[in-house]
Amino acid sequence: MDKSSQYKIFSDPVHGFITIPKGIILKLIDHPYVQRLRRIRQLGLGYLVFPAAEHSRFSHALGAMELGQRVLKNLKEKDTTISEAEVKGTLIAILLHDAGHGPLSHTLEHTLIEDFNHEMMSLRVMEALNREYDGELSTAIEIFTNQYPKKFLHQLISSQLDMDRLDYLKRDSFFTGVSEGSVGINRILKTMRVFNGNVVIEKKGIYAIENYILSRRLMYMQVYLHKTVLSADTLLRKIFERVQFLVNSGEKIAVPSPPLKYFITRNPSSKKVISESMMNHYLAMDDHDVFICIKNWQKSKDIILADLADRFLNRRLYRTRFADLKTRNELAEDVQKRTRNYLKKIGFPHDNLSTKYYYDVNESYSEAYKYENESIWILDDEQKAVEFSKAADTKHIIALTTPVVKPYLVHLKELDF
Repeated sequence: MDKSSQYKIFSDPVHGFITIPKGIILKLIDHPYVQRLRRIRQLGLGYLVFPAAEHSRFSHALGAMELGQRVLKNLKEKDTTISEAEVKGTLIAILLHDAGHGPLSHTLEHTLIEDFNHEMMSLRVMEALNREYDGELSTAIEIFTNQYPKKFLHQLISSQLDMDRLDYLKRDSFFTGVSEGSVGINRILKTMRVFNGNVVIEKKGIYAIENYILSRRLMYMQVYLHKTVLSADTLLRKIFERVQFLVNSGEKIAVPSPPLKYFITRNPSSKKVISESMMNHYLAMDDHDVFICIKNWQKSKDIILADLADRFLNRRLYRTRFADLKTRNELAEDVQKRTRNYLKKIGFPHDNLSTKYYYDVNESYSEAYKYENESIWILDDEQKAVEFSKAADTKHIIALTTPVVKPYLVHLKELDF
C-alpha cells in the first residue's frame, strides 16, 4: 500500500507542510465543528488595521497541532515515555482547543453569553464529539481538563509556553507584517524536555525564551491592543448594545441570522450549564452572521443603529486616547458634553442614553509573563529546574512580569479636540 495514501498534507505558509495521518484526527478536521473555524478570523477586527490579517482560527488550529506533533516527537527522542494513545489525545486536544470561539474570536466573547469564555464551549464541543465517535476523545478531554496523570501533556496545550501561544505569535506576526513577533519556535521545541513530570527548557534555550516573552509583549502593544483595534472592538460592542436595547424595548429589529437572533433575544447565560440548544446555535454562527446583520442594520429605521452600522462597514471608526486614570476620567466628562452637542448639531437624539453609544472609557491589560503559579522553568547544568526570571541574566525579564494596564478613552473623531 502506498504510504502517501495514509496521510493528508496541508501546505502552511508559516510552518511548511503539515502531515496528518488518516484516522480520527483527519475525521475531526473534516467535521463541521472544525470546518466552521475557517469562517472565523483569528485576529477578530485586526484586519481593519493590518490588511493581510485575514487568517482563520482553522489555520491556527492546524498550525498549533503541527507544533504539537514536532514537540511530542522531540520529547520521545529524549526518552520520554509517551504512548500512541497519548500522542493522539494530545493532538486532538490541541486541534480542538479553540473550537469554542465565536464570531470574530474574542471581540464578542462576553457580549453574546453572560458568564462565558470560549474554553467552556471548546470542552462542550469535545464532549459532543466524544459521544459521536464512541469515546475516542476521552483521553483528549482528560488532557485538556488537566485530569490526566501526565501533567506535562496538558502543559503543551495550556501554559505559559504552550503550542497555542507559539503558533499564534508566529502566525499573527507573519500575517500582520509585525516582525517583532517572530519567535524562534524550532529552538524552543528542540530544547523542551520533561523533568519531574513537567515541561522544562534546557539551558541552551534560555535566549529563545527571552525572545519569546519580549515578542509576546511587543505583539500585545503593536497588534492585539492597537488603538484602532480597541476602537473597532468598542464600535462593534456598541452596535450590539443598541440592538439589545431596542429588542428589550419591544422594537421590531430584523436579525437575519437565526442563531445570532437566538442570543440577542434570549440573552442566555452559561453560569449553570451550556445547553444543547445553546451549543447548536452557537456553533451555527461565524463571522458572516455578524456581517450580514450589520449590513442589514445599516438600513435600520433607528437612526443611531443605522449610523453605528454604517460607521463600522465603512471604517469610520472612533479615536482612542490613552491617558492616566485621572486624566482619562477628566477627559470623559468633557467628551460626554462635546458628544451631546455634536449629536444635537446633526439632528440625532442626544440624551444620556443615546450619547453613550458614541464614547467609552476602558482600560487595556497585558501580561507578557506570569512567573507565579504558571512559571517557565529552565534546567540548569546541575539538573535543577530554576524559574526563568531567576535563570535569565538580564534585569528586564523581571520588568516584563509586571502587568501593563493602560486606561483609555474612545470617542468620535468628529469632536473638535
